[in-house]
Amino acid sequence: MFWHNVNRRTINIITMKTFDLIIIGGGAGAFAAAIRANELSAEGGKAKTAMINAGLPLGGTCVNVGCVPSKMLLWAGETMHHAKHHGIPGLDIEIKNFDFQKVVQDELSLVERLRQEKYEKVLKYLENVTVIEGRAVFTSPKEIEVNGEKLSADKFIIAAGSTANIPPIENIREVGFVTHIEALKLKKQHKELIVIGAGPVGLEFGQMFSRFGTKVTILEYGPSIFGPGEPELVNKLAEILAAEGIMIYTGAKATKARVENGKKVLTFEVDGQTKEVSAEEVLLAAGKTANTEGLGLEKASVDVDKRKAIIVNQFFQTTADHIFAVGDVTNGPLRLEPTAGREGTLAAENALKGAVLSIDYNTVPYTIFTDPQLAGVGFTEDEQMKQMGVCACRTVSFEDVPKAIIMRRTEGMIKMAIHPQTKQILGVHILAPNAGELIAEAMMLVKNKNTIDDVVNSLPMFPTLSEAIKIVALSFTKDISKLSCCI
Repeated sequence: MFWHNVNRRTINIITMKTFDLIIIGGGAGAFAAAIRANELSAEGGKAKTAMINAGLPLGGTCVNVGCVPSKMLLWAGETMHHAKHHGIPGLDIEIKNFDFQKVVQDELSLVERLRQEKYEKVLKYLENVTVIEGRAVFTSPKEIEVNGEKLSADKFIIAAGSTANIPPIENIREVGFVTHIEALKLKKQHKELIVIGAGPVGLEFGQMFSRFGTKVTILEYGPSIFGPGEPELVNKLAEILAAEGIMIYTGAKATKARVENGKKVLTFEVDGQTKEVSAEEVLLAAGKTANTEGLGLEKASVDVDKRKAIIVNQFFQTTADHIFAVGDVTNGPLRLEPTAGREGTLAAENALKGAVLSIDYNTVPYTIFTDPQLAGVGFTEDEQMKQMGVCACRTVSFEDVPKAIIMRRTEGMIKMAIHPQTKQILGVHILAPNAGELIAEAMMLVKNKNTIDDVVNSLPMFPTLSEAIKIVALSFTKDISKLSCCI
């Protein structure tokens, strides 16, 4: 009998996991897409879905480092400010103690609770969705690799979000800075803060820290603190912030950074002059960059623009027609949390059902949550002039709104743009307390193509700030200074 030694090799047979839809991201757009995909599966559709998340915890920017924590801190600052600046004779309120760290810890606890309630617990209802923590990289048009494992799908939705820009300021990395992420969990309150960039993040954080008692300087490269807004209202907001003690420079280009005597010093150019400002900390709020680096998009034939944002069409399709993208990672017109969520829902429909759903971004409102808030929807005067060559616009001060007078909050303004022939409401812009709430009514007026006659014939509750919308509609045909209340 002959014995033969046989070298046996253990062969690992790798089975690639296959899905109908793979979603890359774990924020608002990704969750909306996953929820809709799960619904379609429950309705008998073909929707075995994987959601791949990396970076921020589930929930993405909004709940973790964006809307939820920042608005919590803004509310704290607003409460402090109006306790001391309410304008009511005979009422003296004393702020006995302000514990910055305790306020921040409360904010972080709220973040944890809402992340669990609105995202982590939601996953248990998504029976047809598999969540994988790890970084996804395309290896071919229909395959990705995550944690060394290959996954494939017929359709993809990229909702990877964005990160804060680091502007080209000499030595800024060496000197150090914080973004909105670190600013929301600071261990101590700084005495001085330089904010690079205005816009929603810079203005909100600037006012928030200013009301906490920090000396704030804002350096904005552009000519306005918020370019897309209605200039009358934006300029008024700038005046209000300046009156609160915030130093604002527009047309300011930060060029160099250094440390001197324990402080961070920024050199900037403005109005042809070179100036310097120093502070304990620098906050970068100069826009965001799409999280496309390292996704391997070139292997999936997905193109990006010069800002590294994914190019999409009106149906959220990339240059690879089986791959869709939503939210901050794209070159879309509006980068707002509700927009990302709606895009995710519609992208799931388009991907899985072959639908051609899109968003009319002209009917999507924005809000900057300063106090007063700045909100708008539809055309500004400049935009209407560019498209139509004419604008029928009216601006009304909140000094003409009874509820604002009662509240002693008459610093606001409302501006409305209508079609000069049909009287259809094309745009509404509001600077006022709770403007983010008021703009919801204006959104429906623009979306439903209502006219000023529809508004004039309505009966809003008296006295409310929402009456401002009827008052500005009335101003097109009447002298509102000659009208009584409840007209």
